[in-house]
Amino acid sequence: MPASRDIVQERLDELAAIKESVLAGPDPAATERQHDKGKLAARERIELLLDKGSFNEVEPLRRHRATGFGLEARKPYTDGVVTGWGTVDGRTVFVYAHDFRIFGGALGEAHAQKIHKIMDMAEAAGAPVVSLNDGAGARIQEGVTALAGYGGIFQRNTRASGVIPQISVMLGPCAGGAAYSPALTDFVFMVRDTSQMFITGPDVVKAVTGEEITQNGLGGADVHAATSGVAHFAYDEEESCLEDVRFLLGLLPSNNRQTPPVVATNDPADRPTDALLDLVPADANRSYDVRAVIEEIVDDGEYFEVHAVWAPNIVVAFARLDGHVVGIVANQPAATAGVLDIESSEKAARFVQLCDAFNIPLVTLVDVPGFLPGVDQEHNGIIRRGAKLLYAYCNATVPRISLIMRKAYGGAYIVMDSRSIGADLALAWPTNEIAVMGAEGAANVIFRRQINASDDPDAVRQQKIEEYRSELMHPYYAAERGLIDDVIDPRQTRAVLIRSLAMLRAKHAELPSRKHGNPPQ
Repeated sequence: MPASRDIVQERLDELAAIKESVLAGPDPAATERQHDKGKLAARERIELLLDKGSFNEVEPLRRHRATGFGLEARKPYTDGVVTGWGTVDGRTVFVYAHDFRIFGGALGEAHAQKIHKIMDMAEAAGAPVVSLNDGAGARIQEGVTALAGYGGIFQRNTRASGVIPQISVMLGPCAGGAAYSPALTDFVFMVRDTSQMFITGPDVVKAVTGEEITQNGLGGADVHAATSGVAHFAYDEEESCLEDVRFLLGLLPSNNRQTPPVVATNDPADRPTDALLDLVPADANRSYDVRAVIEEIVDDGEYFEVHAVWAPNIVVAFARLDGHVVGIVANQPAATAGVLDIESSEKAARFVQLCDAFNIPLVTLVDVPGFLPGVDQEHNGIIRRGAKLLYAYCNATVPRISLIMRKAYGGAYIVMDSRSIGADLALAWPTNEIAVMGAEGAANVIFRRQINASDDPDAVRQQKIEEYRSELMHPYYAAERGLIDDVIDPRQTRAVLIRSLAMLRAKHAELPSRKHGNPPQ
């Protein structure tokens, strides 16, 4: 009879062989096919995402228990999804990655249960979860149990919302109901040409509407990054995509009970921002790129823009001030004069809510002429959809500082985190113009009769414009009435923001007791 140690060694050898086969995957040819499509295998992606050697796999030996349609003869280990945890820059991160080489990454009962487990573990541990999506949807052979698996994912996405960061990385197809999980997460990354997201594919679209369109034309990375707003980031290849996922994780706290990581900086807190005198024209009608303003203010000129090509008339980005992460919301005069519209309101509202959920202070740079007028805007719901930004700011309890650089007109001034809706500090440059509307429009309304009755309407109009501007739009009008806390020298902007944020760091504010609010939809 073999000795006990021999039996154990036999079992260890068996285990090593099984695990070696798990790591090797189903077939070398399947891996080659994945590479031929310009795609990495699931474990290769995890290696790029996590710190080297930090991955701890969960349930690598899991197999499905379905029968019928030939499934009983195909029971590969992992069941088409690799799950576990590791670290990114030393901080714990949970991850699951669909393995397209196994059942096309399709989700079945066991596959779903593995994802459920890792999502539950992430929530319990208070750590981010990253999904590396590359799957063909529900496993048709398993029927309704596969659909129920998606339901469990959606329920967990919703429960973890605002509790831990959730990031979806689209590295292959994602069709039908499966697309709703990424939509429920905080950020969506996509890779051009290899990833697509849609509820109904091109064949169904053609059958129902007669429209012919490719998969990328319907739901590719550029479509979702620039047109639908579903994707926050788009990349040409997986390596740079996963590199930026790592970078974003470094800007976020692990959960809603923590603050983002603080890093040391050699950029002096009191560094003068003299360039701002030239970057922002005093003439309110002249355009400029607000990104240059952000670069001048933040640590080392570095910021991480979100939704860079969707709703470009507003810029939302993460940056650091004196090593501390802040969320920046800025009107963009270089795109439609920085006017607020439906898409920019929704883009900014979502970003404000995310920052508030994860204890990231907000800095709002204001240069807004108003809301975009037009029949399409009104008929498509600018009232309720623009109100999303107003609701998000009013509901936010993190430190909030607004800075009016030039114009701030009408309701858009109120919405862009004005003092009246709860900004902790409202600052302005001497070039600010805060008013119900521009001087030209105001003069035409107030003095219409006098202008029309005069012998020289143009001269009277110009006189009344200057009169209105000098009486109600001078740089100190709002400050005199307590609506602006201070008018500051643009060259001191960085120093003032850093001092103000340091003062607000211990801010504690509570909302009224309620189950939840009912934001405009």
